[in-house]
Amino acid sequence: MSRSERRVGTVSRGIRCPIIRKGDDLAAIVAESVLQAAESEGFALRDRDVIAVTESVVARAQGNYCSVDDIAADVRAKLGGGTVGVIFPILSRNRFAICLRGIAKGAAKIVLMLSYPSDEVGNELVSLDQIDEAGINPYSDVLTLAKYRELFGVNKHEFTGVDYVEYYRNLIESCGAECEIIFANQPRAILDYADHILNCDIHTRKRTKRILLAGGAKVVCSLDEIMNAPVNGSGCNELYGLLGSNKSTEDMVKLFPRKAGGLVLDIQDKILKATGKHVEVMVYGDGAFKDPQGKIWELADPVVSPFFTDGLIGTPNELKLKYLADNDYKDLSGEALREAISESIRKKDADLKGSMASQGTTPRQLTDLIGSLCDLTSGSGDKGTPVVLVQGYFDNYTHN
Repeated sequence: MSRSERRVGTVSRGIRCPIIRKGDDLAAIVAESVLQAAESEGFALRDRDVIAVTESVVARAQGNYCSVDDIAADVRAKLGGGTVGVIFPILSRNRFAICLRGIAKGAAKIVLMLSYPSDEVGNELVSLDQIDEAGINPYSDVLTLAKYRELFGVNKHEFTGVDYVEYYRNLIESCGAECEIIFANQPRAILDYADHILNCDIHTRKRTKRILLAGGAKVVCSLDEIMNAPVNGSGCNELYGLLGSNKSTEDMVKLFPRKAGGLVLDIQDKILKATGKHVEVMVYGDGAFKDPQGKIWELADPVVSPFFTDGLIGTPNELKLKYLADNDYKDLSGEALREAISESIRKKDADLKGSMASQGTTPRQLTDLIGSLCDLTSGSGDKGTPVVLVQGYFDNYTHN
C-alpha cells in the first residue's frame, strides 16, 4: 500500500451548532457549522459526504408544536369524548405520556390496553420468564389490572425505575377521566370494552386498524390521524400526526418535522456553492438498533429519515471481503490477494442481490443505516451536536 492511499474508511463526526430557535435559517446554520468544523479540524469535504440533521432541530426551527389542549380537542372531535379504548401505547414519559394527557382530557373514560410482556419497541412490563412461570399465553390471554398485579406484582422499568402501569393510570385520572387497564396482544380484545378506539402502535398501526374495523369497531383512529391538521392554529404533521412527537414542556408537544424536502436541497446547494462538492443531506430521528441489555430497539419514530436527497435512495450493494478471501481467493495472500479482491470490487454487478459473495452484508435502506449511525453519534443528551457529518460511507476497498 502506497503512502498516497487513504488509510481511513467511514468517519462520523458530531457537528456543534448554535441553539436552534423557531424561525432560524436552519439551512444556513447547518452549512456554516459544517464548513466551520472542517476549517477548525483541518478536514476537507468530499463528494458523497452525508450531512445529517436531527429531526428535533428541524421541527424547532419550523415551530411545529401543539399543546395538550389541542390534542384533547382533536381527540374529542374524532372519537366522541366518551369512552375511548387506547391500545398498544409505548411506555415512555418523553414520547407518550404527554400525548396521553391530551387524550385523557378529550375523553370521559379511557380503557388502556397495554401489550405484554413488552411494548412495541421493547420496554418490558414483565419478563418472558415471569410469563412462563405464571402459565400465561400472551398471544391469547387477556388480563385485568387485578389479575396482572396478582400474577406479577409491581414491575419497574429497568432503566427509568418507573412502574408505567401505575404512572399511566394516575396520569389519566389526574386529567379527569375514568381509567380501566387491561393487558392483551390481540387488537380485538379491546372491543369488549369500547367501540371508539385510538390505536397507538407505530409500525403495525395499519394492520391494527384493519383488524379493529373488521371486528366491528365504530370509530378507529391511529396516532398518525391525531394532530394531522392544525387545531386552533397549532402545528401539525399531515403524514404522521402525533407519531414521532416528543415532550417539549409540561403542556407542549414538539411534533415530527413536516415539509422539509426543500431544507435538504437547500443545504446541499449551499455546500455545493461553497466547496464545489456534491454532498447528500438527510433529516434523521431515532435509529433502528436493539439494546442487548434492555431489549429496547429504539425506533419510536415512524421512520428513521423523513426527508433526504436522492443520492440516499436504495440499499448498499457490497461484496463480503471475508467471503472472497476465504473462498474465491483462498490460495492467494499479500499483494496478490489485495489486487484480486480490488478487481472483484471494481467489476461487481450493479445489483448483487442473491449473490453468494454479498451474503452477510446488510440489506437495509441506506437512510436507515446512516440514520442509525448518526443517532448513535449525536446521542440524545447534552452533546450539542444536532448535525452529523459522515464521510467515506460510500467508499470501498479500492478508493484512495
